[in-house]
Amino acid sequence: MLPAEHNPGGLALLAQSAYGAHDFAAARDHAERLAAIAPRESYPYHVLGDALLELGDYERAAAAFERLGRLVQFKTAATETRLARLALLRGETEQAARRFEAALALAHEERVVERETVAWCRWQLGETAFSVGDYETAERHYRDALTNFPDYHRALASLGRVRAARGDLASAVEHYERVTRILPDPTYVAALGDLYRLTGREREAAAQYALVEKIARLGEASGALYSRQLALFYADHGLKAEEAYKAAAREYEARRDIYGADALAWTALKAGKLEEARAAITEALRLGTRDARLLYHAGMIARAAGDRGAARDYLGRALELNPQFDPLQAAAAREALAEVST
Repeated sequence: MLPAEHNPGGLALLAQSAYGAHDFAAARDHAERLAAIAPRESYPYHVLGDALLELGDYERAAAAFERLGRLVQFKTAATETRLARLALLRGETEQAARRFEAALALAHEERVVERETVAWCRWQLGETAFSVGDYETAERHYRDALTNFPDYHRALASLGRVRAARGDLASAVEHYERVTRILPDPTYVAALGDLYRLTGREREAAAQYALVEKIARLGEASGALYSRQLALFYADHGLKAEEAYKAAAREYEARRDIYGADALAWTALKAGKLEEARAAITEALRLGTRDARLLYHAGMIARAAGDRGAARDYLGRALELNPQFDPLQAAAAREALAEVST
């Protein structure tokens, strides 16, 4: 067997495979070793920065992306999208949108234009607009993504979500039904269940909720990782609080990103572990990320702790930022805000 220093291609494949399997710590370690033996190459820093982002090591991720930027001769879609993701995490929404626009332009300039890459960039532009409540712009980007790449599941699901935000529940249901036929991801299935519930189709909603658990359990057996999605599903719907909390806590031990901290905070609240919820939500908010769901969770935790002022602040900010961030949870946020405002 060749030593790593004589087989950087094999080491790169190991890093990429580990990342694809969500073994982000292994991906980081392989990428660091690769960077050590090929310090003038840019490709180790793609995987290294991505893995560090997923692990919540944001300062080192930023350093990896800065190193990547110095090594590549010209800007690429790959580098711009990574910097855009980092900007979003830091709450720099306008900068993120500019970088995604730049990535989209660069993707169009490639010798071979990858339709999925273009669609992904358009979808990310839609997600950025949706995150600040600009539903019209978000919908335009999602539709553009689908024009470029019909049946792109991310854009289809997001189009369903933005149709719900704009009050067209029938269209939202139609889009989620379509996307769950393409890819029955637990997040999509749960969202369809919520829409059925909102439209009075309780039996169909219950069937979708049962399917969420079935898919997650089957996924565990096949190596797919849905633990965070399942934990959040349970917490959102008031189910299996202790199981949800334990799943979120296990994942956060290995993957300490802000969304892992948020999942831990939300599930800890539902499991009656208020002090742990308060500590975890502080971690989730540490970058200043502009995400209504994070602010909503912070508001509900403050409410449970009896801090009405903080609850009003967080809930008000969540709804001002993105008033329809989720069909069910946004309604719960409005109810809670009314309660702490009296």
